[in-house]
Amino acid sequence: MATDPRALLADMFAAAVNAAQPEHCIPRFLPAPPSGQTLVIGAGKASAAMAQALEQHWPGELSGLVVTRYGYAVPCERIEIVEAAHPVPDAAGLAAAGRLLERVRGLTADDLVICLISGGGSALLPLPGEGVTLEDKQVISRALLKSGATISEMNCVRRHLSAIKGGRLAAACHPARVVNLLISDVPGDNPMDIASGPTVADSTSCADALAIIRRYGIALPAGAQTLLDSGRGETVKPGDARLAGVSTHLIATPQMALEAAAAVARAAGVRPMILGDSIEGEARDVGKVHAGIALQVRHHGQPIAPPCVLLSGGETTVTVRGTGRGGRNVEFLLSLAVALNGAQGVHAVAGDTDGVDGLEEIAGAFIDPDTLTRAWAAGRPPRDSLDNNDGHGFFEALGDALVTGPTRTNVNDFRAILIGPA
Repeated sequence: MATDPRALLADMFAAAVNAAQPEHCIPRFLPAPPSGQTLVIGAGKASAAMAQALEQHWPGELSGLVVTRYGYAVPCERIEIVEAAHPVPDAAGLAAAGRLLERVRGLTADDLVICLISGGGSALLPLPGEGVTLEDKQVISRALLKSGATISEMNCVRRHLSAIKGGRLAAACHPARVVNLLISDVPGDNPMDIASGPTVADSTSCADALAIIRRYGIALPAGAQTLLDSGRGETVKPGDARLAGVSTHLIATPQMALEAAAAVARAAGVRPMILGDSIEGEARDVGKVHAGIALQVRHHGQPIAPPCVLLSGGETTVTVRGTGRGGRNVEFLLSLAVALNGAQGVHAVAGDTDGVDGLEEIAGAFIDPDTLTRAWAAGRPPRDSLDNNDGHGFFEALGDALVTGPTRTNVNDFRAILIGPA
């Protein structure tokens, strides 16, 4: 393995992101034009780039509206791009969600709706249900983000407090045909969890949402509590006739990104092993487990002999207890580094493929065998930083942060642990 370890890790991360770029994924999933109008709608961190790719390859007339994260817009000629806040929703997202719902009303069976959905759409479509305000949604979003709840659990709650998610947007499109093009950022690639499923049926219930709220001890505003208790927050269920004309296609997934990174590793003479594309759990616990596997590889050549790279995806969680600047990828890496304790020949990268880990415009970071030594020299005790959920502060101090800027796609977290020859 003659390649510089960090350069190889960076190349693998770039390949993972590139595999999920809409320009590569959109064209082969486009439907035939309808006899009526074509309307494009969508939401998510990748939705603007998806809209641009669709425009470039669509043979006929179209119009539309999509909402993306601030800084993620790209130029489109016929599809309007609106920017809003993520991960905590704002008034711009509220207004955009209301406009989307209005745009799809009054369509006919001759019309086609192409829905472009990617990760981040939950926060970008914060149209609240009956009795719930935007401020309520903001309070609940912050509480969920800090609670340690999984993305599936968070989105279950969001669906049942919404006037647009949980299949409601698709129902409003009826009787038009709806073609969903989805970029998955969720473990398991379940469409109802991608942006909280605005255009697909939802099999969960208000009771499920209430159980999650109780599980994490979240205090709901009165309007939200009433909506769930009354059952008026129920979503559109499988078998609903209004969704009969809906078809759904996953155009990019975490597994595709991992396979692209694996190809880069093989080309460099490094054996890849994909541990899983939907790994969940507390980020620091996942870091410890990955460290244990890496050490087994390093010392015993099991379950794969070095030189090799361990690849994984999914979405971990962080239960926030400290006051530092953190995100799930840097928390994973900091825990990994502590558990590896300077093991020779082991390097790693972890980052969010959307370029944003937590609330920071930082994708993730790198670790090397000398990470802990350099941290002590810089006055950054690793365990103290981990206890304070201060992964970003820790890696920035070492100059090891991974900053990509907006990638305009999102297939969740990417982790690679490179293990050199013994």
